Amino acid sequence: MASDQCNQYKYSVKNLKSRLKKSLFKGNRSSMKLEKDLEGEKRSKVRILIAGGGIGGLVLALAAKNRGFEVKVFEKNLSAVRGEGRHRGPIQLHCKALAVLQSMDKEVADQIMKAGCVNGDRINGLADGISGKWFAKIDMLTPAKKRGLPVSLLICRMTLQNILVNAVGFDIVCNRSEVVDFKEDSNKVTIILEDGQQYEGDILVGADGIWSKVRGKLFGWKEAQYSSYTCYSGLADFVPSYISTVGFRVFMGLNQYFAACDVGAGKMQWYAFHKEPRGNTDPPAGKKRRLLELYENWCCEVVTLISVTPEDMILRRDVYDRDMIYAWSKGHVTLLGDSVHAMQPNLGQGGCMAIEDCQQLVHELEKAVERGCNGQMADELAFSLKRYERKRIIRVSVVHGIVRMASKMLFTYQPYLDFGSDRISFLKRLQIPNPALLPRRLFIALVMPRLMNWMLVGHWF
Repeated sequence: MASDQCNQYKYSVKNLKSRLKKSLFKGNRSSMKLEKDLEGEKRSKVRILIAGGGIGGLVLALAAKNRGFEVKVFEKNLSAVRGEGRHRGPIQLHCKALAVLQSMDKEVADQIMKAGCVNGDRINGLADGISGKWFAKIDMLTPAKKRGLPVSLLICRMTLQNILVNAVGFDIVCNRSEVVDFKEDSNKVTIILEDGQQYEGDILVGADGIWSKVRGKLFGWKEAQYSSYTCYSGLADFVPSYISTVGFRVFMGLNQYFAACDVGAGKMQWYAFHKEPRGNTDPPAGKKRRLLELYENWCCEVVTLISVTPEDMILRRDVYDRDMIYAWSKGHVTLLGDSVHAMQPNLGQGGCMAIEDCQQLVHELEKAVERGCNGQMADELAFSLKRYERKRIIRVSVVHGIVRMASKMLFTYQPYLDFGSDRISFLKRLQIPNPALLPRRLFIALVMPRLMNWMLVGHWF
């Protein structure tokens, strides 16, 4: 069967090359069209298998489909009510990621921007959790305007998923089809689904998330790393008085912080992060009560959001990430997004990095098609996966490090010196400023804007 496909491919390409030579010899204007047909014929013979139908997998499928590749996505559960989508809330798409989507499919990008809630044109940044006063403001609008990029927005994960699935097509996306294993020979990859079905392709992309089975098969299974905090998330039907001026705000405190953002349609999404051992649970109807105890002395903006949120709209999950690895590919198999560089959610970079991965990977695959010829195509595809890895790894590693650093900064925020419980009370009432905050303020004022600009738009100033 494989030899028949190979012979058919050779005959088709040979026929197109022959027509192209005749066209060029005659000076025929249709030669450019024939060149495109030849490239399209090559691409259509490259079969891309994608494990995982999350944001990364669907964006890759859309880009590959639009560029003429044969592509298939295998996802274990596309249900819009799956726990992951409910727990993780909306996804932040920064201007660079939105620009990548525009370059892939302008119509789909327009749908996403229409469905999202723009927050990059308002005040965003860090605030003191007790007083509510701004600690640092982040300019997300100027970097985008300077480069003519879309402004950062938030969009519901399930809405984004639906837009992408409809654009990719249900003939390409296979639901209830989890990739549990694969085998590889010199020129193809065969995936094995949970129900035993098998599919062949030229390359396999593991976009199956932080618990990726493809990653485990490639590099050996290793547990994800607990971040040291649990996250409560809530969605409230509430329009605060500051809605027109504040996009998102992170309220900081020692060993806990609270993030709140406008998600449009009269709703506010919030996240409460608290440092504690993993695996803890709350009694029935006890999440809201515990949060009000944890944040009882915080500013009214925080307490109000918790108070107006119904108990059944508060969810809880422990937060994990992974250490960076510096090899993403082996042979004709590679990784993308959370399967290779899962990040903590504090800077909204996970989905953006996955989208950028897709752009680079498709670009390298296109170059492989241009260079590949008959039996050399398999080698070119393997080389393209290594090029993709090399060109992405520096940017992703830096962003991964910044995200972890930001998490530590948020959890160690302490505005006043702590004299301990055995010290006399009047020392505590003095509220002597913590001198450790000065270098932090300098870092945020001088260095953080450059780091944020680079993350948002992909370039240093």
